[in-house]
Amino acid sequence: MSEHTENLSLASNWKQVLLNTTEKISTRPNLLKVEGQLTRMVGMTLEAVGCQSAIGGRCLVEGVNKQFIETEVVGFSGDKLYLMPIEGIDGILPNAKVIPSSDAYRVPVGDSLLGRVIDGAGIPLDDKGPLKHTHTASLSGQIVNPLSREPINVPMDVGVRAINALLTVGRGQRMGLFAGSGVGKSVLLGMMTKFSTADVIVVGLIGERGREVKEFIENILGSEGLARSVIVAVPADQSPVMRLHGAQVATSIAEDFRDQGKHVLLLMDSLTRFAQAQREIALAIGEPPATKGYPPSVFAKLPGLVERAGNGCSGGGSITAFYTVLTEGDDQQDPIADAARAILDGHVVLSRDLAEAGHYPAIDIEASISRVMTEIADDSHIELARRFKQIYSTYQQNRDLINVGAYTYGTEKTIDEAIELQPSLMDFLHQSMNTAMDLEGSLHDLSMVMTQPTQAQQVVNSNQVAVTPGAASANLYKQL
Repeated sequence: MSEHTENLSLASNWKQVLLNTTEKISTRPNLLKVEGQLTRMVGMTLEAVGCQSAIGGRCLVEGVNKQFIETEVVGFSGDKLYLMPIEGIDGILPNAKVIPSSDAYRVPVGDSLLGRVIDGAGIPLDDKGPLKHTHTASLSGQIVNPLSREPINVPMDVGVRAINALLTVGRGQRMGLFAGSGVGKSVLLGMMTKFSTADVIVVGLIGERGREVKEFIENILGSEGLARSVIVAVPADQSPVMRLHGAQVATSIAEDFRDQGKHVLLLMDSLTRFAQAQREIALAIGEPPATKGYPPSVFAKLPGLVERAGNGCSGGGSITAFYTVLTEGDDQQDPIADAARAILDGHVVLSRDLAEAGHYPAIDIEASISRVMTEIADDSHIELARRFKQIYSTYQQNRDLINVGAYTYGTEKTIDEAIELQPSLMDFLHQSMNTAMDLEGSLHDLSMVMTQPTQAQQVVNSNQVAVTPGAASANLYKQL
């Protein structure tokens, strides 16, 4: 009996050991680490076998001196994983060890980010110490039910007279800023950052020149604008994965403030660099190019990013977003520009001719449009804006005839009006980068420009006699 009792006790002990081991395995799966091996490297693409990880997951690749390089899974084929380094690739050796990481990428968010400059990984770039965020958010954000979004019905003051009056932006609208290089898009973004009435401003500087980051912060944004802003800076020398992350991090930060009930202005420069980063990744893993070298995944990524902006649920906050689109060679039919126009709620086009003439902001009113202006502006405002564009367009269509003297004053009433109002129209469109113009003041100035009598009318009124157009023209030129 004693031997039988001893066997039962021994079996009970083994059973308890097995139960304890099973519990440890189920509660601490990270104790079992499956290591893979690096088999191939072409360009920025790494191929690994012997391990598995989900798309978007992270893997650590061992380099020299036992230092690990962080990579992201961007694709797979059979038992191969395609990895893209998040930072540099110096020090990677053949047959290097690859360790999948179970940690999901999270974005630091919170009010402590205000006034800070961070990179695409959420690491501070300024000298203000570590971030003291209270929580983190998902990099991919959350899908908002389109039926639960608050409609765009409230105008937003961006501090730029031409946009406020002629291209009125609604709170929660997504606008494109189409411009070539060197026509003042960064200055215009800085003006909106400083003069906007938004509660919080999130600026994403994605894929631009590194020197522009400090210049934008110090010379354009200023200390006052930085105080209520969050800057996410990922210059062009960063990896394509980091550039993608930068745009997503900026959007996630804006979403967090929106969920707090705040009205956010999201400025991203540029959407084109985001698309080019995705193109680099897609082509590196073998995706075939479709439109002018852009793979189909690029045109799937764009709406996935843009649709995250906009109004939240009823009674909540909003994200009003401006995305710059680089039209290389001033080509408005660029694939990214064409795709952006289809998914955005309007676009502001900057003209190189106006910029070269010293006219800032160089907004081409004829080529620009706000698709929600008719929903947020009253009838009198819409009519004034329509007449402004009509008169401005009339002058532009006949500018060559007027400049060479081929047009005779008095021939066409609408052209005469356009000639006389042209200086006032151009003055209205011009605004100093250091001067703010609120929405109410912009509408007042628009009303003053469009209701002022023309010079020919003033001559007629002063003479108190009715004269023919030709006589009015003669009297006008005498006074001039």
